[in-house]
Amino acid sequence: MSILVAEILGTMLLILLGNGVVANVVLNGTKGNNSGWIVITTGWALAVFVGVIVAGPYSGAHLNPAVTVALATAGKLSWDLVPEYIAGEMIGAMLGALLVWIFYKDHFKSTEDEGGKLACFSTGPAIKNTFSNLISEIIGTFVLVFVIFYLAGPSLDILGDVDARAIIGLGSIGAVPVAFLVWVIGLSLGGTTGYAINPARDLGPRIMHAILPVKGGSDWGYAWIPVVGPIIGAVIAALLYVTLV
Repeated sequence: MSILVAEILGTMLLILLGNGVVANVVLNGTKGNNSGWIVITTGWALAVFVGVIVAGPYSGAHLNPAVTVALATAGKLSWDLVPEYIAGEMIGAMLGALLVWIFYKDHFKSTEDEGGKLACFSTGPAIKNTFSNLISEIIGTFVLVFVIFYLAGPSLDILGDVDARAIIGLGSIGAVPVAFLVWVIGLSLGGTTGYAINPARDLGPRIMHAILPVKGGSDWGYAWIPVVGPIIGAVIAALLYVTLV
């Protein structure tokens, strides 16, 4: 399986299950309606687990452009591979969002809350403050990427010219620790912006929200924050890791 296909499938499953749990909690008439934040954060953590299990052996299961950029910044992944990774992540995120809409189509129709429906695709701030929202995404992604470097440990230091698919990324460190990492970030740091911590996770589904027949705006004025913030946080994490080791 190629890097592109692996990242498409892994990210598609990540978004299907991650945004799927949001739809289950937020949309009217579902069995999980109003079941709360702990259900959402747990669902997202397990969605990461599933995506990593599938894509890990073939691409390292980045599933996240911020992770891909961080690895390249740290010199652990060739920049030549970055476009293929990001293309797979974006395509997968869009396909996952489409599947969520298909799966919960009747419930989207029965829900009047436009903000709630948008939340099933992309993130948004609890309190809109550009600087604070950006800082939230920077810090959340910094934690994600910085800890990933340390979970991966010495395996990141042997890349050289070796095939990155077999060595680098989330799949190389096991799915369970990363799932717990995403879970604690959601529980502890997710209350301000919904912890996108992944540009593809937010932008891909937001594009699908704009394309699909879902009532309400896609909040494009906010959309740059969950893209730029995670990239900044990831680069800071990579540079600090390289400095420390």
